[in-house]
Order: sequence, then structure tokens, then C-alpha cells
Amino acid sequence: MEPAIELSDELVERYRKITSATAYSGTWRLAPPDGQEWFASANYQLCLMRGVNQMTPGKKLIGRARTLRFVPSRPDLLKITRRGEDSPEYRAMARCGPGDVLVVEAHTFDEYSCILGNMKTRMLWHRQAEGLVTDGAIRDLQMISDDYDLSVFAANRSPAGNLPFLEAYEENEPVNVGGVLVMPGDLIVADDDGVVVVPSDRAEEVIDWIEEQEEAEQWVIDLIDKEQVPPGKYYPISAETKERFRRETQAGQD
Repeated sequence: MEPAIELSDELVERYRKITSATAYSGTWRLAPPDGQEWFASANYQLCLMRGVNQMTPGKKLIGRARTLRFVPSRPDLLKITRRGEDSPEYRAMARCGPGDVLVVEAHTFDEYSCILGNMKTRMLWHRQAEGLVTDGAIRDLQMISDDYDLSVFAANRSPAGNLPFLEAYEENEPVNVGGVLVMPGDLIVADDDGVVVVPSDRAEEVIDWIEEQEEAEQWVIDLIDKEQVPPGKYYPISAETKERFRRETQAGQD
């Protein structure tokens, strides 16, 4: 499955300047796509992963999602999945490069089932990928973080491998990670606060809103400090305050 929109490096770079909190604010507020207003109850609030934790504190992770899905293991499955360099995990990692993130659905009841370790993730290092996100466990974290300089977000650490519980099965298809739908090509914004998924076809709209919002918030901070008033006078920023910000900012540029 190819992404509906392949995000440019320039767009990805704009996201490097923001936090996951800002990405969440810009994503959950998205209106339904044109023609689907009747489906307003299905908003974008399911954009923040649950149970997926920062394993490399201080390292942000920004990039396009390249997806991999694990399924429960079974002996007859191995003849399909164990194909050496043509196995699903290697095909998924082969799609990665600079500006890309491997996103892995483990979706397992066993918190110690590991999806990848240092030997396999060495391919992500070769490909100069940004890092990986998974709702499964990761092992050899010290080497992956220090030697490969990859950012890692996972449900747990473990010394175990994937068998007997999990087996890599499918790549480049939609996955469910931390209760969030991740489509190939979606944008991942992750830091110490959490992991946010921005739909690729709305990513430019989201960053446009964020960049203006951040300018407006700084303007509001200056206004609060100047007037020495409680922040609640101007924050959260109302439509009226936002319009005042636009007018005064435009006037200052003229």
C-alpha cells in the first residue's frame, strides 16, 4: 500500500521544530474531510499512542511511517515468513531512509515478546533511518541507542526474542499501534511526552496551523506579561483573540 501523499523532506523538517504536545493539539482539532461532515463524531483525537514509552530519553523522533505488522506465531507460518533477507521485517526496513520511522504493530498479550534487537535493527542504521516505534518490547536497547543513534519508543524492554509468541508477517500496510491507526507515510512526532500520529494527507494543514498558533501563543504571553493579568484572560486563545493577533501582526509588517 503506497501512501496517499509522500511527504517531502522539507515538510518533515518543519515538524522537527515542534513538540508532540503541539502536534497533538494541531491534529485532534482537525475537521472531518470535505463531504464527511456527517461523520463528525469520528474525529482525530485517536492520534496519541497509549502504552508506548520513550526508551531513549531526550531523543526526539520525527519522520514518515514505514509499517510492519507481527501476528501470533504458529509453526506452519514460519515457511511463509522466514525467507532470509526477503523476510517481512527486512522488506519493511528496506523502505526506510533518512526522514523515515519504522512503526511496528506487535499487539501481543505478552509484554516481554521482543520484536527486534541489535542485529536486525542494524539495517535501520545502514539505511540512516530516524528510529522505531512499537507496542511490543525491544531488546539490546543500549546498543541500538548508543551505537546506532536511533530513537526508540516501545512498550517494554526484554532480553527475550519474538518466538514463541510473535512473528513478523506483513509490511507496508495499515497498522494499529498503541490504539492509533498508522497508515504508511503518516507523520510520527515523538518525544519524552509521547507519540503522535499526523495523517499524511493533513500534515501540511496541521503544520500551517501549528506555526501560526505558536506565534499567537508567544504574542499572548507578551500581552499577559505586559498587562500583568491572569492567563485566562487570553488563554486558551479564542477566535477573537486570534483575529486580533492577525490584525496587529499584519499591521506591524506594513
